[in-house]
Amino acid sequence: MDNLPSYCQEKISYNVPYFYGKRGICIIWPASIPRGGIKEGVLLGFWQGYRLPDEDKYLDHGTNKKIFYKIYRSPEEIDETAIQKLLQAAIALDQSL
Repeated sequence: MDNLPSYCQEKISYNVPYFYGKRGICIIWPASIPRGGIKEGVLLGFWQGYRLPDEDKYLDHGTNKKIFYKIYRSPEEIDETAIQKLLQAAIALDQSL
């Protein structure tokens, strides 16, 4: 991802990409890959989502206590501004750990 600092890495696990620095930052999980728990669309999850400021209530909390996410079922649902804001907060959090 172009918005991540150079120290961040991408890793493929369970056939899905996730991005990490000191710890996990975010994951992208399409419904076509088993074990993701979604039936359609693509999930964008933040590993430390419970610690991110989400004033706009953009992320869903689900049953996982740490990973907060958004599921996109069409490209029109993607809010780049909201994603960039959350990604910057996740990076800042990762750098502070």
